Amino acid sequence: MLDVTFVKAGLPKAGAVVVLLSEGGVPSALHAALDGASGGLVARALEAAGFKGRAGQSATVWAPGLGITKLVAVGMGAPGALTPDGAEAVGGAIWPLVSGETEATIAADGVDMVVAIRVALGASLRSYRFDLYRTKEKPEDKPKLSGLNIALPDPAAARAAYAPFKAVAEGVFMARDLVSEPPNVLHPVEMAERCRALEKLGVQVDILGPKEMRKLGFGALLGVAMGSAIEPRMVAMRWNGISGGKGRGRRGEKPICFIGKGVTFDTGGISIKSAGGMEDMKWDMAGAGCVIGLMAALAGRRAKCDVVGLVGLVENMPSGTAQRPGDVVTTASGQTVEVINTDAEGRLVLADVIHYAIEKYDPRWMIDLATLTGAIIVALGHEHAGLFSNDDTLAGQVEAAGKSTGELCWRLPLSEAYDKQIKSDIADMKNVGTRAGGSITAAQFIQRFVQGRPWVHLDIAGTAWATKDLPTAPKGATGFGVRLLDRLVADHFEG
Repeated sequence: MLDVTFVKAGLPKAGAVVVLLSEGGVPSALHAALDGASGGLVARALEAAGFKGRAGQSATVWAPGLGITKLVAVGMGAPGALTPDGAEAVGGAIWPLVSGETEATIAADGVDMVVAIRVALGASLRSYRFDLYRTKEKPEDKPKLSGLNIALPDPAAARAAYAPFKAVAEGVFMARDLVSEPPNVLHPVEMAERCRALEKLGVQVDILGPKEMRKLGFGALLGVAMGSAIEPRMVAMRWNGISGGKGRGRRGEKPICFIGKGVTFDTGGISIKSAGGMEDMKWDMAGAGCVIGLMAALAGRRAKCDVVGLVGLVENMPSGTAQRPGDVVTTASGQTVEVINTDAEGRLVLADVIHYAIEKYDPRWMIDLATLTGAIIVALGHEHAGLFSNDDTLAGQVEAAGKSTGELCWRLPLSEAYDKQIKSDIADMKNVGTRAGGSITAAQFIQRFVQGRPWVHLDIAGTAWATKDLPTAPKGATGFGVRLLDRLVADHFEG
């Protein structure tokens, strides 16, 4: 992770200097000092480049005569109009402009400290790089910058204020790392073991294998795993930020619960997918990756709440022992499911884990995350996650948290008419409806297992992986959901 250091504002002696300028705004003292030292060259160069300080605009002035390599001006738009999300995008835009330097400083003495912190966070998030398996990469193709200085009047205060954001960024990176790993490395057993790293942060981690899950009646999850030579796992992670591990919190509050789909590779099973793009199905565990990263974020910043994170980890493979279309499985809740399509496996995994969450932890509310349906990409593209809920208040809180972090959600309907589509002729339900409204009928299926508890389902199939660079995430795993749900907890559920 990029090492962000807050320093006292002063004239840098080396490296690149980034100045943040609004349209018609007053330059920072550091910017003015650099311009003065250059005899006005900096101002004239920016004017010649047509730099106006508009949002998303940047200009570079090479300035070896000032003792630095270059000055980079980055626009922040109209004065006072920059949102926290916009500040992070500014930080993300800065990273590729300075990543080739060995030293860089952002002159933040002319902006509010909160803006400076969010700029630093954006640069850190954008700097993510998964290069574990690159053995032939040329040095010139790698970023040289490992640390970023943020120059401002009160570095100590900024350092303290940035600490919880850094913890969240570390959770995002953990989620991205998990989603980026190849499926021959990150199978269910390995992914479960990696959860043990959270114990160093004070998270209680319990891992259940097939024997324990059979005793619990996990017929749906175990059915998905039947075709794989690798055993499934379920991991329960608990952060006791209020109760300290002594049960319920001081006010007798129940824990809150996050549940993730963790299909470490999804061939579709017997209902096998087409070969084109199947390699992408390594990230069908992104919901579980988010929950693990979220638990790291909450524990890392010592969140004052009791939280349970549950992930169901399986591999969906075709083989002589694989689940067949037409099979009927009995879930942990006792409800039966006719399996029409073995590629609709994520909802089967969630059904058993959600029931376990209710029976074991009696949560106040639950949120599940899953790369559940291709239909959600058809409906919403890659801009929003699909949100489904039986609770208007919780749904509104999730939507608001999404807007404040830039991880956007769009609520879709649930109703009896959609629920009728998953009625089975021989069991309590079937695992798919018709092609119409596929994301909705998938959510209806999950709702049958929540027992009326306040619940949100996030379908993140369109947002878990980026096919191009995003403002605060490079191409690849986004870690979508970690920041959104951390913000939800911080805004509404910390005691």
